[in-house]
Amino acid sequence: MGKVTGFLEIRRQMVKGRDPVERLGDYRQVYSDPPEDLVRQQGARCMDCGIPFCHTGCPLGNIIPDWNDLAYRNRWREAIDILHATNNFPEFTGWVCPAPCETACVLGINDDPVTIKQIELAVIDHAFKEGWVKPVPPKARTGRKVAIVGSGPAGLACAQQLNRAGHSVTVFERADRIGGLLVYGIPDFKLEKWIVDRRLAILAEEGIEFRPNAGVGESIPTADLLKAFDAVVLCCGAGQPRDLAVPGRELEGIEFAMDFLPQQNRRVSGLRRLEKREIHAGGKRVVIIGGGDTGSDCLGTALRQGCISVMQFELLPRPPDQRPDSMPWPTYPMILRTSSSHEEGEATGRLIREWSVNTTAFSGSGGRVEKLHAVRLQWQAGEGGGRPQMRPIPGSEFTIDVDLVLLAMGFVGPEKAGPITDLGLELDERGNVKADANYMTSVEGVFAAGDMRRGQSLVVWAIQEGRKAARGVDTFLMGGTMLP
Repeated sequence: MGKVTGFLEIRRQMVKGRDPVERLGDYRQVYSDPPEDLVRQQGARCMDCGIPFCHTGCPLGNIIPDWNDLAYRNRWREAIDILHATNNFPEFTGWVCPAPCETACVLGINDDPVTIKQIELAVIDHAFKEGWVKPVPPKARTGRKVAIVGSGPAGLACAQQLNRAGHSVTVFERADRIGGLLVYGIPDFKLEKWIVDRRLAILAEEGIEFRPNAGVGESIPTADLLKAFDAVVLCCGAGQPRDLAVPGRELEGIEFAMDFLPQQNRRVSGLRRLEKREIHAGGKRVVIIGGGDTGSDCLGTALRQGCISVMQFELLPRPPDQRPDSMPWPTYPMILRTSSSHEEGEATGRLIREWSVNTTAFSGSGGRVEKLHAVRLQWQAGEGGGRPQMRPIPGSEFTIDVDLVLLAMGFVGPEKAGPITDLGLELDERGNVKADANYMTSVEGVFAAGDMRRGQSLVVWAIQEGRKAARGVDTFLMGGTMLP
C-alpha cells in the first residue's frame, strides 16, 4: 500500500493549528485544511502490513489502507467511494474522532503511526469540493415506515441506511435543531455547524423527514409512534449527567457541562436562547471537574468567553506520557493527551491541570458558590489485582476561590423519563437500554442504538451502532437485509 519505502523515508506530519492565542478570539475551527501534497505524502507512509490492525481499531471497520493508497495515487473519487462504504459521515469523524485506528496502526509499534484521521478528512473534503457527494434516494419504496427518536450521529446513520433500504423514515428531535450533540454539544471550534447542515441537506434530499421541536414522551405520546410506524428506533443518547453529591452542591454557579456548552453553541449560531438563566465564564474564576473530552470542551469555551483562570481537576491519577506495558499495541492506551483547548490554556497562562483531586464540598454566601474544598488522593492497587482504591492523603486538604464550577464527569446513562418509562423497557446492569443482537429492545418492534444502548461513547461508535441497528430493523421488517 502507498509507497513501498514511504514509511522509511517520510516522517509523520500533521497540519498545524492556528496560533493558540489568536484563535481564542473566535469560534472557528482550530485546524485548517491540510495541503493536498501533504496528504498524499502522508498516505505514502501506509505500509503493506499484511494484517491491517487499523481495521479493528476503527469501530466502523473502515478500509483504511485502501483509501490511504488511493489518496497517495491521486485517485480521490475511488477513495471517497471506499470511505463512504463503511462510514456515512466521514466529515464528522474526520474532525472529532480521537482516531483509535491510529493507535492500532502497525507502523505505530515502533514508529509514529500513519495520519489516518487527517487523510480521511482530506478525502471527504476533496469529494465535497468536487461535487461528488450527492443525494442517493432509494429506487423504490417498501411501504414500511420507521420512526427514529434522536438525531445525533446514531440516529442519522440509522436513518440514512433505512432510507436507502427503501423505508420511509421520520426523525424526531426534541431540540429546535437536528443533529443532537453534533450541534448542541460539540463546540464550533471543533466542528463548525455548517458542516453538519451540509450533510443534513443531503439526507433531506434523499427523502428523510426531520421533525425538530418534537419531544417523544413529552409533546408527542410515545404510544402514538407505535401506532403510526412499523418500527421505532430509540437513539436518545445517554444524557443523564453524573452529579457530585457533596455539601453545597445546591449553590448557584455549579453547573453541568451540558447546560453550559449548548448555550454557547446557540450564541455562535445566532439563535434565540431558550434557557431561563445564562451560564457564562466571562471574568470568572472557573473550575472544571472532569478531565475528559467534555471537560476539554468546557475549557476551550471558558477561555473564549474571557474567564480569569481555569483549574481542571481529575479524580484519577495523571496518565503516563507513553503507552504503558499494561496497554500494549494495538489497544487504545490511556495516556496523557493535550487537546487544542489545553494548548490554549497553557499559552495564555490561565490553566492549571491537576490529577488525583477529590472535591469534598462547596461553600459560599447569598446562595452562590465562592469556594471549593478538596483533598488530594493516593491511589493504591486493589487486593488481588482488583480495581485501584483511592485514599485521601492526610493533611492535603485545600480550598480555592471560585465563581463558576462546571461538572464534566461523564454520564450515567439515558434519561429514564420518556420512552424508557412509557414502554417499560428492560435495562441492563449499567442502566442502559437492553437490546438483543439485532438491537431490538424488550418491546417487539422497538429498537435502540448509540449511547442509549451502549453507554457514553464516541461519535464513531454511534455511527456504527446506527448502521447495525438499521440492519436489525430491516431484517425485522423484510425478513432479511442487504444493508452492509
